[in-house]
Amino acid sequence: MTMNSLLRCVEERTLPPFEQVQVNEMATAVRFAMEQLEKDISALEDELREPNPIVTYESILDRLEVQSDALDRLWGIVGHLMSVKNSPELREVHSQLQKEVVTILTRVAQSLEIFQALKELREGQAWETYSGAQQRIIESTLRSATLSGVGLTGSEKERFNEIQLRLAELSTKFSNNALDATKAFSLIITDKAELDGLPDSMLQMLAQNSAADGHENATAEEGPWKLSLDMPVYLPVMKYCSNRSLREILYRANITKASQDPHNNVDIINETLLLRQEKAHLLGFNTFAELSLAKKMAPSVEAVDQMTNELQARSYPIAQSELEQLTEYAAKYGHTEPLTNWDVAYWTEKMRLELYSLDDEAIKPYFPLHKVLDGLFALASRLFGITIEAADGQAEVWHKDVRFFNIRSTEGNQDIIARFFLDAYARPAEKRGGAWMNSAVGRSRLLGTNGGMRIPVAYLVSNQSPPVGEKPSLMTFREVETIFHEFGHGLQHMLTTVEYEAAAGINGVEWDAVELPSQFMENFCYHRGTINSISGHYETNEPLPEELFEKICDARKYMAASGMLRQLYFGALDMHLHHRYNPNNTTGETIFTVQKTIADKFTVVAPLEEDRFLCSFSHIFAGGYSAGYYSYKWAEVLSCDAFSKFEEAGLDNEVALVKTGREFRDTILSLGGSRHPLIVFEQFRGRPQSTEALLKQYGLTA
Repeated sequence: MTMNSLLRCVEERTLPPFEQVQVNEMATAVRFAMEQLEKDISALEDELREPNPIVTYESILDRLEVQSDALDRLWGIVGHLMSVKNSPELREVHSQLQKEVVTILTRVAQSLEIFQALKELREGQAWETYSGAQQRIIESTLRSATLSGVGLTGSEKERFNEIQLRLAELSTKFSNNALDATKAFSLIITDKAELDGLPDSMLQMLAQNSAADGHENATAEEGPWKLSLDMPVYLPVMKYCSNRSLREILYRANITKASQDPHNNVDIINETLLLRQEKAHLLGFNTFAELSLAKKMAPSVEAVDQMTNELQARSYPIAQSELEQLTEYAAKYGHTEPLTNWDVAYWTEKMRLELYSLDDEAIKPYFPLHKVLDGLFALASRLFGITIEAADGQAEVWHKDVRFFNIRSTEGNQDIIARFFLDAYARPAEKRGGAWMNSAVGRSRLLGTNGGMRIPVAYLVSNQSPPVGEKPSLMTFREVETIFHEFGHGLQHMLTTVEYEAAAGINGVEWDAVELPSQFMENFCYHRGTINSISGHYETNEPLPEELFEKICDARKYMAASGMLRQLYFGALDMHLHHRYNPNNTTGETIFTVQKTIADKFTVVAPLEEDRFLCSFSHIFAGGYSAGYYSYKWAEVLSCDAFSKFEEAGLDNEVALVKTGREFRDTILSLGGSRHPLIVFEQFRGRPQSTEALLKQYGLTA
């Protein structure tokens, strides 16, 4: 066969050929990799069925790492492009291939011969000679095989595999519906008075969006202006627009998106919950939540509930008083009705502006993207002994705005040790919302070229406002925190020293510990020295004024209990749906009555009766957070406690800061999944974790 660009990049172990790849090449490449993997696995199984087969780490797990690489990388490229360059043609190919990919991956995970060989490694005399990373990989592979149904036979195994295929299909449908429903809503405004309160930069962006939609002569001053449910549009309208009826229109559209035909996720959610429960029962668990926790740090649903309830008890009364204060403030300015859901963000921002004179629009000019990146890279260089250099043009990219960077170690021979892509701007027509880090390739001693180490490469993706006219991309403070957050994930992926891909970087790290480095990095956004290095007015290069910085720090605790409750609400709802809700019930209870019950405990402004936010809750229905959304708070306890070690050392004590930074790199960032995260954390912190730093950060200490 003629080798297409995708197969060539796998064969030659180069980065994806994003500028050459054609959608019509993908099916051929992925199917070729699947056929090869099937041949390789069958050959391995034949060898293991022979008398006295050779069973060593190298003969099983090293071999599997190499044999799985082609399909992992090719399917990873397809999945990545589904997120950043979505199109009907790509969806069609993804839909065709998904069932086949899930089938071969399930078939590998369910190989009895490989499972028995792994058990032999686990129970054999050589066990003590394996490194900690090798032992963790053997144990996690055994656990994954068990949770993938390796122990099932006959009709149960057939049913399990049917469920796996259907769940993958439902996840993709959910994600596509959420994206399509977001794209489907638009509102053209022709009267500027309806947009009263929106800053000039927003008007310019809305006019730019309108021009892209066919209104060629749209201007910021004269319009028309196009509104959408894309977050860089939706959030500023909710915060700044004084037109209450317009806020209500957008709010109602947002909380009901993907809940009606043709982009309706209700049946998809119900079927997903039903199948997850059935899958858990087949594997011997009472609920899907128990199955989910079998591969996480948290020991039980009860332990998660205990953390959630403790934080709820601390937060709820404070959140009630925050709402009372907000209601009084709004009344002072003539708002006499009870606050509704589309009022809260508006009056919260108004009061925040008055209390702290803190306005996102006043802050944004100080945070042009290039300046934030320069300061972030300088911080990482000081803390972790690396340098980050622009390498645009050294790798093909999927959009002209995507950047590429190399990371070198400042110690030793200063070789390139990692690389990453950065895709920063919102493109609602083809790119899903939110922000994330994903792996292009992981670190591996077996998969490098010319006998060398394969270095890790990350995708860092966010959705901030693109440059408008002559202005560079200017960032809200929340967007600054977000890029620090995703870079923290990237650092754990890229600075790993583990040589086995299955435990390198974030691989093999329990899901509820994965957010530790990302949430840890956010804390530096509240340190004056860091702010000086990441801020510079786009016209004058003046750093963020001291007065504004102090207000940002004060405002961190503003409405903090309400923010805490929101996260706890999402986590508690997720856990209830996967542990206590019976999707087979005949009592009339629905996912939305469950939502209302949980909301009664965790919200101080009740959701609307028609609220269907579950229909776009991609984290738990199209992401990796099913029965795991609590992980954000679980890991935040660890991240705040880890940062407190830097505070104790002295954030402005350069010698102590560098020493602590290297300790963080040598443990949390370096060891990846090679050891249990509690052991890694205690190795860094010198003691078990404590919730005190988290409560102090939110102003919730006694």
